[in-house]
Amino acid sequence: MKDRRKFLALSAGLLGSTACNTNKAKSESGAHMRPYGLRSPHEKTARVLRELTASPGTGSSRTPLQDLLGTITPSELHYERHHAGVPDIDPAQHELLIHGLVEQPLNFTVAVLRRFPSTSRTCFLECSGNVIGDLRGNPPPTVQDSHGLLSCTEWTGVLLKLVLAEARVKPEAKWLIAEGADACRMARSIPLAEVLDEALLVYGQNGEALRPEQGYPLRLILPGYEGNMNVKWLHRLQAADAPAMSVKETANYTELLPSGKAEIFTFLIEARSVITWPSGGQQIPAGFNEITGLAWTGTGKIRRVEVSTDNGQTWADATLQEPILDKGIVRFRFPWQWDGKETVIQSRCTDETGFVQPSRDEFIALRGVNAGYHYNGIKPWLVKADGHVLAV
Repeated sequence: MKDRRKFLALSAGLLGSTACNTNKAKSESGAHMRPYGLRSPHEKTARVLRELTASPGTGSSRTPLQDLLGTITPSELHYERHHAGVPDIDPAQHELLIHGLVEQPLNFTVAVLRRFPSTSRTCFLECSGNVIGDLRGNPPPTVQDSHGLLSCTEWTGVLLKLVLAEARVKPEAKWLIAEGADACRMARSIPLAEVLDEALLVYGQNGEALRPEQGYPLRLILPGYEGNMNVKWLHRLQAADAPAMSVKETANYTELLPSGKAEIFTFLIEARSVITWPSGGQQIPAGFNEITGLAWTGTGKIRRVEVSTDNGQTWADATLQEPILDKGIVRFRFPWQWDGKETVIQSRCTDETGFVQPSRDEFIALRGVNAGYHYNGIKPWLVKADGHVLAV
């Protein structure tokens, strides 16, 4: 037994020496070396870029929802939307001005803001113009194209109310005018009382500094509110007694109703869900398939997701993956034994207020086909007999 132990120890030492020498040789020669942290070259998923040629300098990129696992969107794959390009800002030169109806106007550097008690919050962010093609009867071919202006991430920063307390906001202040440092000075009016407990001044995302496309070095995060209100490259907050009625809340981001009137300040994202597997552009075999997708709401938590595999004739509950976060994305899963016959699959969700995701017809009956924003109708996918999945 003693000789056997000596043999095993000697063998392990020889093997370890060989492995170390081999790795050393590879390191010294540079062979097989690659920057740490990059994805495998076999993984090709990426954001899809969309330049809005009708408005030079504007554009967006869409998250590949069909390829994501879990609920957190990697920073590299987080969707973006900009109205005048992405500014290059030196954080050492960037300041946040708080002024207007305050006792003490103040300027904060990013370094000073990072000295405040920090907090992290995982929540979704969605452009209110997401899924517009489906509303207009022209559904894009993939879930990335239709729903890709949606992501979920961990944001880190300081509670807005802590910073506002330093400036001593006056009682008559009912609104905040948030303005970005981009070329168009993107600005939105925010109801102060509604956001005060949850709003964040953010400098971190998924454990690292914000990416430039996400507002580096500082942005506003308003959990549950439409994406454009989460002002990026934030450099000014004005306390006011009335909204600014800026172009992005009058000419844009309003809801045109069938009556001809338009609603403004439709802030909250209502409950919605979408199947991401199987979805447009994918192909599945007959037999067992797990249907999976995402559900989210700006009003709180998702309480239920139902799935139909027979074009809405019957519905059954899907399993919700824990944790179910307030204003976060929830992944749902549903086991499906497909018989190989053509069918339509779809999902619908219910939030904790009891609101049920509407069908497209129900949405149009209430808001019309020209609403333009906040469309949250049920999304159907056609599964062909050969397993190919198409948007309908």
